[in-house]
Amino acid sequence: MELRLRDNLRVMFILIILLSTGSGENDEDWKFCGVWRHGNGPLSLKVNLSPGCSGISISADQSSLSIDGKITAQCRRSEVIIDPLKRLRLDSEETPFCLYWEPLMDQLKLQINHKKEDGKNLTLCWPASVRGPCCTDLSDGLTAPETPYGIMNGTIKTDFITHKIRAAYKYVADSINCSALCDQGSKQGSTQVHMNVAAGNIEHPCARSSVVEMEKDFRGANVTSPVTKGISAESTATVHLPSALKEAAKNTTKVVCTFYKNNSLFQEGHKKDRILDDVVEITVENEIIKDLRQPIKIDFHHNAIPEKHPRKCVSWDTRKDPLQVNWLVDGCETIPRGEKDTECLCNHLTYFTVLVQIEPRPVRHLLALTTITSLGCAVSVISCVALIIYLCRKRRSKEQSIPIHFGLAVSLAFLNLLFFFTGVLANTGGESVCVWVGAGLHYTLLSSFSWMGIEIFHTFWLVYMVFIPSPKPYVWSLFGFVLPAVPVIILAAVGDIYGLKKVVPSDDIHNPYLMCWMKDDPKALLAHYFTNMTILALLVSSGIVMLFLVYRKIRTRDEWKQNRVAFLSIWGLSCLFGTTWGLTFLDFGPLSDFVLFLSCIINSFQGFFLMLRFYMLDWMRKQTGGSSLGSSSTGSTRQHMLQTQEKS
Repeated sequence: MELRLRDNLRVMFILIILLSTGSGENDEDWKFCGVWRHGNGPLSLKVNLSPGCSGISISADQSSLSIDGKITAQCRRSEVIIDPLKRLRLDSEETPFCLYWEPLMDQLKLQINHKKEDGKNLTLCWPASVRGPCCTDLSDGLTAPETPYGIMNGTIKTDFITHKIRAAYKYVADSINCSALCDQGSKQGSTQVHMNVAAGNIEHPCARSSVVEMEKDFRGANVTSPVTKGISAESTATVHLPSALKEAAKNTTKVVCTFYKNNSLFQEGHKKDRILDDVVEITVENEIIKDLRQPIKIDFHHNAIPEKHPRKCVSWDTRKDPLQVNWLVDGCETIPRGEKDTECLCNHLTYFTVLVQIEPRPVRHLLALTTITSLGCAVSVISCVALIIYLCRKRRSKEQSIPIHFGLAVSLAFLNLLFFFTGVLANTGGESVCVWVGAGLHYTLLSSFSWMGIEIFHTFWLVYMVFIPSPKPYVWSLFGFVLPAVPVIILAAVGDIYGLKKVVPSDDIHNPYLMCWMKDDPKALLAHYFTNMTILALLVSSGIVMLFLVYRKIRTRDEWKQNRVAFLSIWGLSCLFGTTWGLTFLDFGPLSDFVLFLSCIINSFQGFFLMLRFYMLDWMRKQTGGSSLGSSSTGSTRQHMLQTQEKS
């Protein structure tokens, strides 16, 4: 009894606050949040909305969440929505949700499971320019009874209502003139003008519309977005309506151009890019206009966009994607006019804006880099195959380093072979093939890194642990071939890591290069840094340290002093097989293009350099008449160093 009295007093207290604060100002937005307690069976969303201003009801039961009411100015929607809820991974029988209402935009949005990555933002009523009455100041209506299934933890904005499970929450609305509510929002936003005008983030609460009447002799018209007092005119949009629009519009002569400023709905779902503050909607009542003979031209004047961030004109087709904002380039052509102007040519009517790519950063000179890489990979594959044949002929010898060189040659051969064909496989096989090819490419890369590390460690062993026999060949194979498969198998089991990757060229952002690798989502990026970049950092640092330690050890010996240049070249090449990948960390600043090309050339031709190393060793052996100086393997080097220490 006391608990029920406490809940009733809490509701009354919230109502008193809402009524007292609402007496001077009307609500420009409204937000209701709660937790839907449901069963384990199929779930659905029932929507029944129509124009009016009587109120809204949010109800729920074991299998459905329902939104019913009359609060909109233009929006009508009556349907049962199932598919978006099917794609949600609901871990429990309690699903959080929030309902947002913006009367000045006639905009109603539902967020389901929004606290998780797979949450959905569903647009129940699209943004529009509202004229006449606006439905606002929603207040609590009748209290619904408690039920086992329904809505718990109800909240209005930041005011908590009750933790009990209710079958429904009902709210009564009041009608107000939209112009008065818009003026109220403009006055409240005037304090923001002085703070945020430099950043260009002033948000005006109302959409502005202009109506164009197409007469019989209509030859086109220009419509410019209205300039609002207190807001900088730096960001504007101008619409050029062609005469062909009159031919396409058969049932009406009115075209409505609506201009939106900083509507958060349009930005949803964009992490690697963002849209301009200005969005333009062009509509002809009760008609679908597409494939215009003459395109509509929209000139966006905006803040300066640097060249490194490509832009493209996009549109949201509400017929194809009625519930979620989905910006597509279909039907639009982009013509940049300097850093501050973008011209869009589109052959249909809907919402339009400019999408600016923030990340990943487009690659400059991608065609040249791809050509060099393909050539280098082809040469490296041939070189590695020749080296493998050469090493197979020498496997009967007692030289301990041959299995290590053999393992490195095999891993590099497969790495270059897969990288050479990754573009072809991505374009022909698509996502399904790229899952396997991407995993294979990752394995061969880690295997190559492992064998490079083994080369470094073995070289260090020969110099500093002369009297200790090196590990057996199967130990090297375990670390070089088996160990790299462990992280790849784990990532493949996690799923959604490997697949199709798009590399965007800076000179043609609409035609990305496709390859099979790790995807561009945060989970795959985290896996990339934990596996590839961490191992690479260890490999590069250990390679540099090894080269320094070896040089310090051998520089005082007479046998090495006689041919210092030759021996340092050999040791340097051995170390270089790992350290050249360190150029990846230097891809920044004014020399980034030079470093990118240098890294591309050296690393793609790495198999060729590996073969060149053995050619130099054989050449030196022949020049010295087969002495220890020209030994073709570090195994003979070990014997020579043993002899040197015995003499000393």
